[in-house]
Amino acid sequence: MRRAFLGGAAGLLACALVPGWAAQPASAPEPAWQAAGLPQARQLDLSSTRTGHRYRIFISVPETAAPAGGHPVMYVLDGNAAFPSAALMARTVARRSKATGLHAPVVVGIGYASGEDFDMAARARDYTPPAAGKAAKGEGGADLFLDFIEQELKPLIQAAVSIDPQRQALFGHSYGGLFTLHALFTRPAAFQTYIAASPSIWFSERFVLSEAAGLAASRKHKPQVLLTVGELEQSAGPPTARPNERNAALAQKKMVDEARDLAAKLEAQKQALGLARVGFIELPRENHGSALFPALSRGLEFFLER
Repeated sequence: MRRAFLGGAAGLLACALVPGWAAQPASAPEPAWQAAGLPQARQLDLSSTRTGHRYRIFISVPETAAPAGGHPVMYVLDGNAAFPSAALMARTVARRSKATGLHAPVVVGIGYASGEDFDMAARARDYTPPAAGKAAKGEGGADLFLDFIEQELKPLIQAAVSIDPQRQALFGHSYGGLFTLHALFTRPAAFQTYIAASPSIWFSERFVLSEAAGLAASRKHKPQVLLTVGELEQSAGPPTARPNERNAALAQKKMVDEARDLAAKLEAQKQALGLARVGFIELPRENHGSALFPALSRGLEFFLER
């Protein structure tokens, strides 16, 4: 295949450089593009009885042997977009496991059968909390979506792969980060690690902050939490930049301040809330969109360090 590809490429180059060459018969077949596959990855579409919606589930399983208690597992929201990068990062951990002593995780991407990188309507429905009845139409389905993960998806994964039930992480970005905080505050036993990247704390008048009291009622589980945010998520330019509509919207949401403040409060109340560890990372020169990928890397590192 490599020889055919090189031969075909050379033929195309010669055709461009040598007069009359196009009239001669080709000495090798034209190269044919094929669909690219992701190593160690599989997917299936799964209909949920809890939400009534259809999800595209991706999974990557390490080639290395599972530890005695099973593989750690990281569930990644916005799976259509985030899973390929998360799976590659996990494979990198596997390749260096002998040197680092870290066990590569199973990565489970939770996406949508629409195939869109970010299905905006679906994620607004599934990732936002009910907000005490204040959620707009098409929002507020986080509890049903969490039921789907706990009651339908996790049993499916655990039946297919050897999983350590005491080493499970949830990663979400933006609205997914909001959902991650909602899960931490309302069902802290669901995961042992919560990674909230650029969480949309501003949603529905910062309703999710009112749910933090639920964490104190369940102190025995001792999960750990990491919050990350991009340096440029509160302002698209330096403080001296001329104000514009986008900067005004960013300033109103206070993405950086809210994430930093919440991390500080969780750290200060760590023992009372039953948290094992609290982390906060402000990602230099990253905006809301670009912060997703370094947050994945830092989140995976945070998860596996424990």
